Amino acid sequence: MKTGTLNPNLIAAPHEVGLSAKRLACISTTSQKFIDQKRLAGAVTVVARRGKVAHFEAFGMMDIETDKPMQRDTIFRIYSMTKPIAAAAVMMLCEAGELKLDAPASTYLPELGGLKVAADTDGEPLTLVEADRDMTVCDLMRHTAGLPGAARYMAGQTAIDKRYREAGLHLLHECDLQEMVERLGRIPLLYQPGTKWHYSIAADVLGRLIEVTSGQSFDAFLAERIFQPLGMHDTGFYVPKEKIERFASMYGPKPEGGLQTIDAPEGGTGHASKNSFIQKPKFLSAGGGLVSTAADFARFCLMLSGKGVLEGERLMTSESVELMTHNHLPKHLIPLDKKPEERYAGLGFGLGVSVRVEQTGWIPASRVGEYGWIGGTSTEFWISPRDELVAITLAQHIPFSELSEKVKPLVYAAISKE
Repeated sequence: MKTGTLNPNLIAAPHEVGLSAKRLACISTTSQKFIDQKRLAGAVTVVARRGKVAHFEAFGMMDIETDKPMQRDTIFRIYSMTKPIAAAAVMMLCEAGELKLDAPASTYLPELGGLKVAADTDGEPLTLVEADRDMTVCDLMRHTAGLPGAARYMAGQTAIDKRYREAGLHLLHECDLQEMVERLGRIPLLYQPGTKWHYSIAADVLGRLIEVTSGQSFDAFLAERIFQPLGMHDTGFYVPKEKIERFASMYGPKPEGGLQTIDAPEGGTGHASKNSFIQKPKFLSAGGGLVSTAADFARFCLMLSGKGVLEGERLMTSESVELMTHNHLPKHLIPLDKKPEERYAGLGFGLGVSVRVEQTGWIPASRVGEYGWIGGTSTEFWISPRDELVAITLAQHIPFSELSEKVKPLVYAAISKE
């Protein structure tokens, strides 16, 4: 099988899966407008239904400076879309009896046992209290563990923020996963476990949890247990030298209009970041460390949509998929405490994915039960079990592009009346 492509048996004409080709064409028109208006350099969009891909197109450029068109096999930084993959890995270990969702995380990671809690996160001086209970594996999966998110320890000036920096949490790129957990074991929690939803480093802790319980490095586990069985040959924690030509540049808006390069794969005219994904990192981030292609990520989504099965290969039980993709937050923690508020209204959280629990004005076409997640550089996927729909929108732009927001109602509108 050629990389960046899908097997013919995973492809169908729109009408064969109850979709309108004419309405799917609106996705192409809308995407091209973003390119023409210089709001994006390029993008790839995928729509699948009933286990078959009916729309898969590339638009614009993957690198403006070198005049390289976007291709269907272009490699993207997917950042936080790594989280659902890590969550699936945890579910697989739960199935094998190596992990229990309701077990204290300290059962497997002793460094996280007995942590104190900040009585007031803005307090000066810092006052600590005993935790009512230890964080569980489920807390790590649903972001209710009490752990901090990057925004606090990178820039905050309170006593607890300074404590995080003193522990070296602002230098995670210098750590391996074991060192990260050791550093977390030296800091207080932001809140009592289970009492608040806070998007956090908890997702990265899952990588170490997987290592300890599987006896493999995090990257080796993903490669052997998920990427190879699903045929995700272009997914990993960095882009090998022989694939750099397919790695998209990152863009952002110029103050005067148009686009400017933020990160070029090999330097180029842009400003390569500390973690530019062109060599294997020391820190294997379960929260945001993977690169992938549209075809690769479509295989992962089709596995979830297929209740754990893709092309006859069962990766997870249907029960695990159901558990992972249903809301696990109590009502008082909904909606998610994340900006912009409109985007996260009506959303709960499952195990590694958001789950829509009510319709709102953000995208009225969205369905209750729809689940998915985004990556901070304009990548997004969502799956509607009710409609057997999968949609993926990939771009490389900061701040987050509106493209996926515009595409979603077009996907739902393409469902034929049967």
